[in-house]
Amino acid sequence: MWKEEDNCLKAEFVFEDFRDAFSFMAEVGIIAEQMNHHPEWTNIYNKVWIKLSTHSAGNTVTEKDREMARMIDTLFL
Repeated sequence: MWKEEDNCLKAEFVFEDFRDAFSFMAEVGIIAEQMNHHPEWTNIYNKVWIKLSTHSAGNTVTEKDREMARMIDTLFL
């Protein structure tokens, strides 16, 4: 699901409707606050696109990004 390109981990998540997509984003937001690691994301109706990189490491992918991606996957699956 996640692909690494342009110094980011990127993924697209597709849901039944906007409500499900928004609920997912709210849950990801809680994880982001707990980790103090905030994604770049976009939402259009039932789709959510997420990009992860570590700004403090020069906008590259770090283990922190990989850990967050794993946590996001557990919410989605």
